[in-house]
Amino acid sequence: MASSTSSDLKLELITTGEKSGTWGTITNTNLQILEQAASGYIAVDVASSDVALALSNHAVSNGKNLYFKLTGTLAANRTVTMPDSAERVFVVEDATARSSSNYTLTIKTVSGTGIALPVGSKCLLYSDGTNVNLGIRQKGYYTPTTAYTAVDGDQLLIDTSGSGIGSAIKITLPASPAVGSEVHFIDSGNNFASNNLTIARNGSNILGAASNLVVSVSASAFTLVYVNATRGWIYKDKI
Repeated sequence: MASSTSSDLKLELITTGEKSGTWGTITNTNLQILEQAASGYIAVDVASSDVALALSNHAVSNGKNLYFKLTGTLAANRTVTMPDSAERVFVVEDATARSSSNYTLTIKTVSGTGIALPVGSKCLLYSDGTNVNLGIRQKGYYTPTTAYTAVDGDQLLIDTSGSGIGSAIKITLPASPAVGSEVHFIDSGNNFASNNLTIARNGSNILGAASNLVVSVSASAFTLVYVNATRGWIYKDKI
């Protein structure tokens, strides 16, 4: 009987009496793959194109690492794909620079759905063999320099002063949010009173109303959380 392949890490599984004289090589390769999955680190440049990670049969390959640091200056929306069918737990760090504040960075399976990474975040993710899902997220902070469409988990330092953006700014909330989606807003320039912040609802209610939210109080710091279709986005905390 020929050897087979494990479903998740693509290890070579040897049957009794097979591969005479090559057990050492195959076992060492399997151990290297296990080491990679347990502690492997790789930096992945996503500046110029989308990246498809590989889970090659019976070999070390880039998609088997534990920790992925995504780098480069984005010039377009970028997607990193994991192969379908494999169940994996892994960590992704967004270390990219966004040359346009509306460019997104998404981790997903080839055929399924995934996670849009908040700028500067570190996320523990898992693939259930169909979709990439969020386990734990360490949020980063981001300072938009133009109008910006937020993603779930963003922590936004917003400066509307002359040394910052210099005028009123519009932040658009995520489209089709899930219950529990959050976006954090901080008036880092202490200027919302003179240069208001407009939060565009993007199809969802805000505080139960089908209208945008205008923030005109300086030194504001607050979180909006999505609760349901009727209430939409509401304050979780507000200073």
